[in-house]
Amino acid sequence: MNIVRIGLDLAKTVFQVHGVGSDDQTLLRKTLRREAVVPFFAQLPPCLVGMEACSGSHYWARILSEFRHEVRLISPQFVTPYVKSNKNDRNDAEAICEAVGRPSMRFVPQKTPEQLEIQAVHRIRQRLISDRTRLVNQIRGLLAEHGVVIARDISRLRHALRQIAGGCRRDDGVPDMIRELVIEVREELAGLDKRIASFNCRIRVLFRTNEACQRIGRIEGISPITATALVAAAGDQSCFRNGREFAAWLGLVPRQRSSGGKARLFGISKRGDRHLRTLMIHGARAVLGKAHGKTDARSIWIGRLRARRHPNVVAVALANKNARIIWSVLARNEQYDPARGTAVG
Repeated sequence: MNIVRIGLDLAKTVFQVHGVGSDDQTLLRKTLRREAVVPFFAQLPPCLVGMEACSGSHYWARILSEFRHEVRLISPQFVTPYVKSNKNDRNDAEAICEAVGRPSMRFVPQKTPEQLEIQAVHRIRQRLISDRTRLVNQIRGLLAEHGVVIARDISRLRHALRQIAGGCRRDDGVPDMIRELVIEVREELAGLDKRIASFNCRIRVLFRTNEACQRIGRIEGISPITATALVAAAGDQSCFRNGREFAAWLGLVPRQRSSGGKARLFGISKRGDRHLRTLMIHGARAVLGKAHGKTDARSIWIGRLRARRHPNVVAVALANKNARIIWSVLARNEQYDPARGTAVG
């Protein structure tokens, strides 16, 4: 049985395997329990193994690569068109096997354990920030029902909570029970602030100890948080042929619907990781605020673009430009030259 390509449908306990030969004829259909996956692939001759990029896929890619298998991860959206008839684990494995053999298929870069560690720090920090935002919105809504309206600025909210909890104004119309709840919410908010600050410290340590983060951190608009997030998500730039593909992967290029030789471009595609794209655009906005009056090439380019386009468009354009520079710095092992605003060898 000469198997050249395998589609592996991942799961928590029950895995489905579909293998084909060099003539694309089905040679293997097998269901494996979790404890049987490693022994099965250990005795199998090296072949191409395709998996959907999902929870646990990077772990299994690392394990199977140790047995000299060529492992490729595919985004689930690119596997769906190859599913025949009804969806089940067996048909999913067959679809993965078919998709991984397509010469024009796009694959997800495998992450190293170091990248996964950095990504875990960012994911937990992002969840804590979301928890804090939900808490702030909730307390603002509850206080508004009692006539206390607080601006959206979180620093103003902290100031207002301090006044309400301290009883500085007893004539503000806030009932005693709500005042007690405000005291508890204030303590909860302080706890979240403390945890987020600790994760920010971890990210700064990761930034200082990672050489790739240090190189892209020299680009204007790329903070330690953005640099570590980019390296964690796409440290291996070999899967992108050029900087435009990397920018498209981040969702920073125009979405198009062209037909009949007529090009129709819309807003950015917003594909890829929303967190990364948000960090890139916010960093670009910070650069726009400080570019006025500067005479370097980058600031002159920003000034000319701002003269004819909306600031939001300029921010996205600058984020796109930064993405292309980041690809050049990481893929070609170059350094960023702030004077020229480009990567140099």
